[in-house]
Amino acid sequence: MQSSTTTPETEMLARFAEGVADVADAMAMTYFRKPLDVEKKSDLSPVTQADRAIEATMRDSIVKEFPTHGILGEEHENARLDAQYVWVLDPIDGTKSFVSGMPTFGTLIACLRDGTPELGIISIPPTGERWTGLRGRPSTFNGEPCRTSHRTRLAEAILYTTTPDAFDAAGSTQFETLSRQVSMRRFGGDCYGYGLLASGHVDLVMEMDLHPYDYMALVAVIEGAGGVITDWKGEKLGLKSEGKVLAAANAALHAQALGALS
Repeated sequence: MQSSTTTPETEMLARFAEGVADVADAMAMTYFRKPLDVEKKSDLSPVTQADRAIEATMRDSIVKEFPTHGILGEEHENARLDAQYVWVLDPIDGTKSFVSGMPTFGTLIACLRDGTPELGIISIPPTGERWTGLRGRPSTFNGEPCRTSHRTRLAEAILYTTTPDAFDAAGSTQFETLSRQVSMRRFGGDCYGYGLLASGHVDLVMEMDLHPYDYMALVAVIEGAGGVITDWKGEKLGLKSEGKVLAAANAALHAQALGALS
């Protein structure tokens, strides 16, 4: 388990981020399971007035508190991405779940320092569940330490992905190759699956076609809980990663999964 080496500055950023998550979660619940105007973006993914309003509020809070920090979000224009600190925001991760009434969507918040995640938050508004990861400190679930599972063999592992529709032909073949070697595979969850991995309920998550706002908040949470999260080649995730994500409960399981994908 990681030692407590979190700096006071990171702790301050984390307190601020928790407050932003509280506001975002409360806003999301005012829209959830209510009539919504659903539009299609250029990539054909859905967006609602809730996504845009929540991200605008999150951005306003960051600009007011940290005017020199950068912001990368899903719904609004990026700003100051060359700054030392960059916030990465997804106001509603799992918009398809959100608009269809499924309570597994989440709020994602990350803060990067020189490209490395200092903190990450996965917050699930309908259930009140929240995972928080801080660089140099064990991750927590609703304030209590959480830990990934100790399963180290693919044959024992539970594998999740949000939807098989996200894979292209080659990716689908790789997913099928991996999933034939595990104990169980399940679909759905969006960011919720990564929270379940951090708490030891899920052992592997494999996805593609993700954007930085989909995965940067996951890094600190997964790593601080004892897990490993990289791209499909085993490289660290960053703002310029191609969006293929593999998360595992531990290094041994991650290495086996990478082997299955190669």
